[in-house]
Amino acid sequence: MAFRLLNSRMVEAQVVPGQRLFSQRGAMLAYKGDVSFTPSIAGGQGGVMGMIGRRIANEATPLMTVEGSGTVMFGHGGHHVHVVELSGDTLYVEADRLLAFEGGLQQGTMFMGSQGGVMGMVRGQVTGQGLFTTTLKGHGAVAVMAHGGVIELPISAQRPVTVDPQAYVAHRGDVRNKLTAALGWREVVGRGSGEAFRLELSGNGTVYVQASEEKL
Repeated sequence: MAFRLLNSRMVEAQVVPGQRLFSQRGAMLAYKGDVSFTPSIAGGQGGVMGMIGRRIANEATPLMTVEGSGTVMFGHGGHHVHVVELSGDTLYVEADRLLAFEGGLQQGTMFMGSQGGVMGMVRGQVTGQGLFTTTLKGHGAVAVMAHGGVIELPISAQRPVTVDPQAYVAHRGDVRNKLTAALGWREVVGRGSGEAFRLELSGNGTVYVQASEEKL
């Protein structure tokens, strides 16, 4: 794994010759060795359509390409950091939650309306995450950010998971999402008032949930 947690809000990355990393601009805290940092408009892979998709989706979070030989410490805004290790599967995550990831991962975007139809689009509006989301696929590590730490909840056909859309961070695997309105749901759990929504995830995979309803 390229990343090692130094504490709950900082991660250390090993940079080796011939392999690159991507990170959010401004996320480098310190480094040792011969390491270079170069602005990356497109975030690496994905081609022209990937760039267009990210721009339409407001997924064009400025990235830095990190190359060389050494170690780099990353952190951003005091947010908690969680490391996800992908083994050929796909991570679905909002671009502004990406702290750093290995350059060998294939990047793309997905229209949220393709999961849950109209309700998928409503989810983007309610959560403020947009109609598209970033995808990272392959073998490698990803460091994501969250408020208050992250827990991993397994999803199976027998055990779907329902989460507060504002607490959703990311998910991986063959997972379908469906946003449903729940009148009075927040009153039941003691939050807010009026109409609320809940995000239902089914299939097989994992959902990452933060201990807060705050946006990054």
